[in-house]
Amino acid sequence: MTNYPIDEISKIVKAEATIHHPACNISYLLTDSRKLVYPDSTLFIALVTSNRNGHQFIPELYRKGVHNFLVSEPMDALQFPDANFLKVPDTLPALQSLAASHRKGFRIPVIGITGSNGKTIVKEWLFQLLNEDYNIVRSPRSYNSQIGVPLSVWQMEPENTLAIIEAGISQPGEMTNLEKIIQPTIGIFTNIGDAHNEGFLNILQKIREKLLLFIHSKVLIYCKDYPDLHESILQFHGQMHRVENSDEKPLGLFTWSQKTDADLRILKIHAVEENGTGWDKNSRYTHLEGLFKGKAVNIKIPFTDQGSIENAIHCWCVMLLLQTEESVIRERMQQLSSIAMRLELKQAVNDCSIINDSYNSDFNSLSIALDFLSQQKQHRKKTLILSDILQSGRSNGDLYEEVAGLLKQKGITRLIGIGKNISKEKNIFLKNKKLTASFYPDTASFISGFQSNTHSDGNLSFHDETILLKGSRVFEFEHISHLLEQKTHQTVLEINLNALANNLKVYRSLLKPNVKMMVMVKAFSYGSGSYEIANLLQFHRADYLAVAYGDEGVALRKKGITLPIMVMNPEPNAFQSIIQWNLEPEIYSFRLLALFTEEINARKKNNYPVHIKLDTGMHRLGFGPEHITLLVEQLKHNESVKVISVFSHLAASDEPALKDFTMEQARRFEEMSSQMMENLSYPFLRHLANSSAISGYPELQYDMVRLGIGMYGIDHSQKIQQKLEVVSTLKTTISQLRKVKAGETVGYGRMGKVDTDKIIATIPIGYADGFQRTLGNGNGKLLVHGALAPVIGNICMDMLMADVTPIANVKEGDPVIVFGKEPTIQEVAQWAGTIPYEMMTGISQRVKRIYVQE
Repeated sequence: MTNYPIDEISKIVKAEATIHHPACNISYLLTDSRKLVYPDSTLFIALVTSNRNGHQFIPELYRKGVHNFLVSEPMDALQFPDANFLKVPDTLPALQSLAASHRKGFRIPVIGITGSNGKTIVKEWLFQLLNEDYNIVRSPRSYNSQIGVPLSVWQMEPENTLAIIEAGISQPGEMTNLEKIIQPTIGIFTNIGDAHNEGFLNILQKIREKLLLFIHSKVLIYCKDYPDLHESILQFHGQMHRVENSDEKPLGLFTWSQKTDADLRILKIHAVEENGTGWDKNSRYTHLEGLFKGKAVNIKIPFTDQGSIENAIHCWCVMLLLQTEESVIRERMQQLSSIAMRLELKQAVNDCSIINDSYNSDFNSLSIALDFLSQQKQHRKKTLILSDILQSGRSNGDLYEEVAGLLKQKGITRLIGIGKNISKEKNIFLKNKKLTASFYPDTASFISGFQSNTHSDGNLSFHDETILLKGSRVFEFEHISHLLEQKTHQTVLEINLNALANNLKVYRSLLKPNVKMMVMVKAFSYGSGSYEIANLLQFHRADYLAVAYGDEGVALRKKGITLPIMVMNPEPNAFQSIIQWNLEPEIYSFRLLALFTEEINARKKNNYPVHIKLDTGMHRLGFGPEHITLLVEQLKHNESVKVISVFSHLAASDEPALKDFTMEQARRFEEMSSQMMENLSYPFLRHLANSSAISGYPELQYDMVRLGIGMYGIDHSQKIQQKLEVVSTLKTTISQLRKVKAGETVGYGRMGKVDTDKIIATIPIGYADGFQRTLGNGNGKLLVHGALAPVIGNICMDMLMADVTPIANVKEGDPVIVFGKEPTIQEVAQWAGTIPYEMMTGISQRVKRIYVQE
């Protein structure tokens, strides 16, 4: 395990140190205060970004037992009498220099991977292909940023014999920093594309910047078939020869190509069916034939798409470079498995939630998955189903001692261990009296016990808990997932939690200092879910949530949401539950104020938090200008309630042509709220800006803003829209294909006229799922194999029909995208003659939501 004395770290980062305990040893680096596991041996790096200042979390971490901090701001040593502070000008370069220093202690092959696409897949496939030959350390998931790379390199341990680290950049100047940290001996440049183009003048500048990762590498692997990439590498290679050092060998190039001579010349790529007969690109396997050093070579991979073929060839090149035996290469390539790039959160049996992360199991990915499990507050019980952790390079005793410590720190209440190794070490886990644990030698034994619901180690029932599946692929945990998942309609709404977090970050970056954020989660979070979205917002420290009705807020409280929640339409018959669950009502009329005051008095409470709604021109709800004097008088003498905020609703902030009206609303709000501020004896928050006003009217941010549809990836400003990511993807499949002859009709009312012979796909989504009838008869389109297929005929309740005649190789079971990146929900709403709000909130509850996170 990595172990550095605190004074040695101080010297490495050239800190101005205040050290009270020089005996402290550091094994773990922490940049996110929410992911603390081992306080005694952790160094917290207080990063300062446009959205967060890490220094604000130091008191909380100190209370939790952390005593070592890397900071860039002065700290009061008297407030933290037992703490060690290392002060530097900027904590990010200090973190990077610490990781670079750690990297210099290793003389092992290090594979550095960059490119526009495929970095993570190539890294994970190389791990699959090489872990029998090497003790491998690799980047966790997509840790390829200025922060992620140093945290990845910090994981390098003396027992490792190979490192695989990926590097991504978004602007010039970044790769030089990453090269000093990774110091790759072998480089892979996967390809070049449009990702992060906005940070560069052109694609050639982006290539040149990425190539800086390999300035001291021994060899670079790449495909010659990308002209811009090939020419840039040849130029880079020539420049390196001209400036080569006498003690450093020049960069070697290992190339592959389908078009021209290369180190690995790909001669033939053809897909075959599993039984070896038939030839079409939808078959299961792809055969690749090539020429390497004048000798014919070949592999077979269980993928047929172009991206997977490219990624596999890069891995093939690495194995050839490392002189792996050809028979071993062929055997392992054929066994490559899909890489699940993300965690999936789904509904499971008996009111459970299940997180599926069963494509691999190593300690670092386990830690990341447990962080995601910890975010879930909907169930108090948290269960981990864990397989043997294979190829760790550590003794089972040491490995599972650390795993047991991690489970204790994360508050896991139940462990089901599957595998002979973890079962042998069960006594390590049984020492934790708060953990219920049972063990099975293999997956089949667990499934047998689950189906019979009896086992000598305990009852295998699941109810009202969150379950994390974490297994090495050889354990085939997909069978467990199939047993536990709630059976779903083929049509699903996929919610990307990473995209949600990104969009939240985009809007936070637009806020002035100290401006708070209230996030709207009403109407089932705009159709995206309830507690699942609120959990993420709570994890990312939103200041407030807002719901439409009291029962929505109660449901969130029952699922563990502790953030303040404003109820925008508090009905009198819900006052009791609002008070019971500590929700905060919006008060918009004298009648409502009197009724709520009466309820508060009956419960003998006082200073209960409320939010006052002002009507500045929307004319829907709220106190008008003529009411303010009386309102202030009533509030001044009302000890039952306390105003937490005063706000109003902009009617047209997303319409530039109505700017004058928006500014008139702002003028009225300033006048009315100022009158209240002058007459009430205590301060309160003011908020006016909604999603579109956050960027469009920054002067109206006041003390807090309300983020609604913007978080779900929709903004009227094209500049902001470009920074937002698609959150929701509505997916389904083709149920049946049929040939319909000219002159026939399709659907109810015979509205779908067939003028020429057509191939019609029946798709299991209808108006009962939220696909509006106005999208019928050619108005709506769905994405099939990358092409838009028009709807033909009327939309049925549970299904629709689409014309897929011009689309090649369509078959039953193929995926269909209703909206997502393409077509966008804005486009679908336009086809339907409505707005994205209605489309999002109209997706029915029988369409199951699946939540994904990298």
